[in-house]
Amino acid sequence: MTRDHNFAALELYGGVKGLSNLLKTNIEFGINGDDIDLLERRNSFGSNTYPLKKRRNFLSFLWEAWQDLTLIILIVAAIASLALGIKTEGVEEGWYDGASIAFAVILVIVVTATSDYRQSLQFQILNNEKRNIQIEVMRGGKAVKILIFDVVVGDILPLRIGDQVPADGVLVTGHSLAIDESSMTGESKIVRKDQKSPFLMSGCKVADGVGTMMVTGVGINTEWGLLMASISEDIGEETPLQVRLNGVATLIGLVGLTVACLVLAVLLGRFFTGHSTNSDGSRQFVKGQTGATDAVNGVIKIITIAVTIVVVAVPEGLPLAVTLTLAYSMRKMMADKALVRRLSACETMGSATTICSDKTGTLTLNQMTVVEAYAGRKKLDPPDDSTQIHPMVVSLLSEGAAQNTTGNVFVPKDGGEVEVTGSPTEKAILAWAVKQLGMKFDVARSETTVLQVLPFNSEKKRGGVALKRKDSEVHIHWKGAAEIVLASCTTYLDSNGHLQSIKEDEDFFKLAIDEMAARSLRCVAIAYRSCKIDKVPSDEESLDQWVLPEDDLVLLAIVGIKDPCRPGVKDAVRVCKEAGVKVRMVTGDNLGTAKAIALECRILGSAPDAIGHTIIEGKVFREFSEKEREQVAQEIIVMGRSSPNDKLLLVQALRKGGEVVAVTGDGTNDAPALHEADIGLAMGIQGTEVAKENSDIIILDDNFASVVKVVRWGRSVFANIQKFIQFQLTVNVAALIINVVAAVSSGSVPLNTVQLLWVNLIMDTLGALALATEPPTDQLMHRMPVGRREPLITNIMWRNLFIQAFYQVAVLLVLNFWGTSILRLQNKTREHANDVKNTMIFNTFVFCQIFNEFNARKPDEINVFSGMTKNYLFLGIIGMTCVLQIIIIEFLGKFTSTRRLSWKLWLVSVAIAIVSWPLAIVGKMIPVPKTPLSLRPIQQLRNHG
Repeated sequence: MTRDHNFAALELYGGVKGLSNLLKTNIEFGINGDDIDLLERRNSFGSNTYPLKKRRNFLSFLWEAWQDLTLIILIVAAIASLALGIKTEGVEEGWYDGASIAFAVILVIVVTATSDYRQSLQFQILNNEKRNIQIEVMRGGKAVKILIFDVVVGDILPLRIGDQVPADGVLVTGHSLAIDESSMTGESKIVRKDQKSPFLMSGCKVADGVGTMMVTGVGINTEWGLLMASISEDIGEETPLQVRLNGVATLIGLVGLTVACLVLAVLLGRFFTGHSTNSDGSRQFVKGQTGATDAVNGVIKIITIAVTIVVVAVPEGLPLAVTLTLAYSMRKMMADKALVRRLSACETMGSATTICSDKTGTLTLNQMTVVEAYAGRKKLDPPDDSTQIHPMVVSLLSEGAAQNTTGNVFVPKDGGEVEVTGSPTEKAILAWAVKQLGMKFDVARSETTVLQVLPFNSEKKRGGVALKRKDSEVHIHWKGAAEIVLASCTTYLDSNGHLQSIKEDEDFFKLAIDEMAARSLRCVAIAYRSCKIDKVPSDEESLDQWVLPEDDLVLLAIVGIKDPCRPGVKDAVRVCKEAGVKVRMVTGDNLGTAKAIALECRILGSAPDAIGHTIIEGKVFREFSEKEREQVAQEIIVMGRSSPNDKLLLVQALRKGGEVVAVTGDGTNDAPALHEADIGLAMGIQGTEVAKENSDIIILDDNFASVVKVVRWGRSVFANIQKFIQFQLTVNVAALIINVVAAVSSGSVPLNTVQLLWVNLIMDTLGALALATEPPTDQLMHRMPVGRREPLITNIMWRNLFIQAFYQVAVLLVLNFWGTSILRLQNKTREHANDVKNTMIFNTFVFCQIFNEFNARKPDEINVFSGMTKNYLFLGIIGMTCVLQIIIIEFLGKFTSTRRLSWKLWLVSVAIAIVSWPLAIVGKMIPVPKTPLSLRPIQQLRNHG
């Protein structure tokens, strides 16, 4: 019935009332809601969940990891080496080389697959959090918050602007209710819902109005459930930084491939011309004497060396480092109350130059209470003394408060404390009416019938309701921004219940509003007017189209609502300013209240700072031309009485001016600005589903301090990637130069296949894991924002890279050419001396990379060890690398073609690596030009032929 929108079938069952009886639901108080009732409903109609596609298992990641072309070539080389080794040297000795290569390749595959698998698990957890939506339902006459998955058939749900319809259902009551069904129908038009078109579809959004619905279908029994079960959420999104790094990795890979081909050509040339020798000095190939098997075996070893150079040269760890950094940052940001919906936002947030923040709930606590009230010209002191007001005024205020609201008041039968629900402003006014005016919520509602509702509108900044009393008199109640409602009032009721003209006292009310605003109070005016019954449309269709009269209002009261500043906001704003991020406040409140809060939060330094266009009203800003708006936008710090379009215009103007803009918002009206901004930050508690859907990051605690933490993490992502790039390129450059020079000069390479694969594992996977998980430091927030086009490799990084690579290459080439005499190995056999020398080169190279990791932690700081003890993962990886290196040399020498080293040689290796630390300190004292090195001039010359 619901799926087919079969209205005839609904009428056959007796309409919504008849359907509620069949579903054992009270359309006013909801279902019983106890455990037995809920269980029966789930057993009968299903739960509000849908089956998700099966998550990929670890084996699928293993399968994906080994399909890398270079690894496949190495696997083939390992099999060939194993077969030829066994054939030429026998089973006992011949399997070492082939098995060693195979083991190293398998280790790289397993570590890569494990890393990818853990990352997918992390993204799965975050995706589950994204689906974790809380909604309000009526159960047992009480409004309770539950997870969207816990909705059952028969539940009565209130619907407000911005809500997502959580299940299929029918409309019980509705006023000006409009639903955006584009997610289901594909048509962008808004559909009006009333008693003639009562069917609601799961997954759609409430675009306007208010209403209540009764759930008739959940989970897989809805179109939305079927749709969601058939698709899987994409977690393989590539961020801009990943795309850039893939390009860098490809470029470096091409360089490595070119070098490998050069080495291959040289080694093959030397081999077939008889210049390559064995460890005992004999020639490896003698024309006419060397057999085909030995020749093929020699060629395979040479090809294996060339392929291994490619493996080391291709920086697979660059994209991996981004993935690890993002996964780590997203998990840590969750702990800091920020849920990332789009990965690219993590990076972009590090470039943010300005934050356009909402006031209510973000800069303030959103815990509103009425602290001041005026009834007529009389200031209620205290505001909870209703005896100072005439009973007629109290009655009208109670009537308006009870009906002109989307909130609710629940009075427990056992006489417990009254529970008030709704938006913070609604709760504050309802609580004031209940506790101070003595309003009986249920009684006040039962005495009138709602004819038409105009929900609070962020454009008009007021909402109204038309009520029919038992005496057939019609009252229209309005509530909204004080100065806007006041402008529509012609009279007011004084504290004695007498009607007075507002003309003479208008200045008094304006002054009262200004004084309250100056004390950072939100001012809300409550007004009403009577309407003759014959002016009200009699038929339902005309009543739905009726526009409530907004003129000739009678002012009943003005209340001042206090919303205190959040603790920690001042410090957060200060940190932003130090970090070069400008904080702007955009609010719907009047300028007085906005200015007072801005001063309290230190967004405005002092009252004299409010000059020019620093503080501006939305209507003034929107009247400027597009060019003028770009100029004025740079000055704005506070924008008051802003409409959703004003916020959007400000964001557009700032972006055109070159700013990277982050926007916070919670309402449906904020959706355009959230979508337009470089980073949209929706509030997790007060935010509507529409706002969250258009955001990049959800701030789970609605706190501005959490927004600052997101900026900090964004900067950390970029900084960690730069650390790893510096580390990786240093290893690449050093390994390539050493092997190329050695191969060209002597026909052999000091670092063999297995050793290079081990180095590859250190720098690609373990190095990425160590450096990508560095926590953010306070130093990051003392820099200016990173530009969106900032080069990945800065001049500082180039300096550090060249110094470290030059040192490593120099030391290792010295060991390669003069190591036999330096290490006093002249008395040993040539084979033994070569093995010890090459082991020493391998060991020194690995320890140089270990100390290079320390240097890469702080590219621009002298003390590279600061904060190291806080990163247990970094220390664990360094420790594990050292232990594995000892095991490889001391216990696995047969498999890695290494010799055991004496303790003196171990100390020499470590000492050579340690020297790189003071060298790095001296290097950091060398000044570098601020202009980044760029290939742009070369590109421009190429473009001009």
